[in-house]
This record gives sequence, structure tokens and C-alpha cells, in this order.
Amino acid sequence: MRFFIEISYFGKNYHGWQIQENASSVQEEIDNALSLILKQKIKTLGSGRTDSGVHALGQVAHFDYDKPIDKSFLYKVNSFLSNDISVNSIKQVRENVSARFDAITREYIYKIHSLKSPFLNDRSLFYSKKINIKLINQACNILSKHKDFKTFSKVKTDVNNYICSIHNTEIKKEGDNYIFSISSNRFLRGMVRAIMGTFFQINEGKISIDSLNDIILKKDRKCAGPSAPAQGLYLSKVIYDQDIYI
Repeated sequence: MRFFIEISYFGKNYHGWQIQENASSVQEEIDNALSLILKQKIKTLGSGRTDSGVHALGQVAHFDYDKPIDKSFLYKVNSFLSNDISVNSIKQVRENVSARFDAITREYIYKIHSLKSPFLNDRSLFYSKKINIKLINQACNILSKHKDFKTFSKVKTDVNNYICSIHNTEIKKEGDNYIFSISSNRFLRGMVRAIMGTFFQINEGKISIDSLNDIILKKDRKCAGPSAPAQGLYLSKVIYDQDIYI
């Protein structure tokens, strides 16, 4: 049987989602906890990678297990996880469904606070400059008209193409804070942080809004802005067709 689990994590203490040698990862913590309580070796596959220091509100991963999952599963697995990781739900899905390849939409958000706060450190980016919401949303509109985002991808990445279908991208003000949101069928490695960093430079007048279209068309990472810091970025949710669930 195949199961989907939804996971939240505070990413500061981890080198991203994916298991890697000589570095702590969220996936390794999850796999170890699942293997312990289910009493067999469990290997998860996540909906996608998140980089070192990036958080998640709704990461999704699947795993296979040949017995029904009892009602105490969530309590048990969370008791073995550190305080910065939680498994929020578990659902059985059809056998051939993949958390990675069957996701139809992924959403990221980037949190920004404009007033210094010790309670938001590592969970949001402190950005003291005034944000021109109209200007950044203009940049969002330009972004959504494109499909090839090689300009915003890490250089050394193993992908067949750089095509993404972006939609629902905008920045909103909430009190003294801002939330940038972006949805797409897929994201390239480092893509959202590169976009956010470029938008910061547009906001500061270091990059002209009129040049954004050409920057994207050049398909050259060096033409875009630097990557924004990881602490403001969250994988917000992953959406699937409802007919995958049993």
C-alpha cells in the first residue's frame, strides 16, 4: 500500500529536504522515524527538494507499507521527531501515484518583515527598505508571461528543460509584514530565491523593471539578482488531483 504524508518543518538546522552524506536532512529524520515505528526500512520520496535553511508548511512525501496504518500513527511518529519537524496527516493513495511526479501545483511563499523583531528571526527576512507593492506586482505580471526560467535556475542542475507554468504570483502587505506567493507546476533549483532576489533589486532601483523581460529571455543566471536569503522561504502547499486518494 502507498501512503502520502504531509510534513511541516523549520529548516534552519537542516541541509534541505533530501538525504545527503555528512549532513542532516529532513528526509533522513522522517525515514528514520517511520522505520522505527513501522518496524521495517522505510524510504520516502518527497514532492521536491527544499534547499538548506528553507522551511515547509506542507511538504508531501510518499512511502510504501504492506499493512494498514493505525489511528495512533501520527502521535507515534511525531513523538520520535525533533521539535522542528511534524507529520500533520497521512492518507492512502493509489499504488502508482508519486508525491513528486503527480503533483499538479506547488506553492511557495516568501515572508518579509519591515520592523526588526527577535521573534521573526530565521522565520522571515528583515528588510528595512520600503517595498513598492505596485512595482513588484508589475514584475510578477511580467514573470507570469514567460515559460522558460533558466535565468533563475542554479547553474549546476540536472534537468531536461527549464519550462515552468507560473500562475498566481503576487506580493501582499499584512500589517508591517509582506508575503510574496508564487505557484507553478514545477520549480527549478534555487528559482524562487533568485526571483525574490531580483525583485529586491528592482525595488531598490538596481535593476530596471523595463529590463526584466530581457533578463528572463537571456537565460543567463548572471543577469538576474543574487539569491534572497533562505530563512524567508516556505514550501507552502502541494496540490494533487483528488482521485488519487483511496
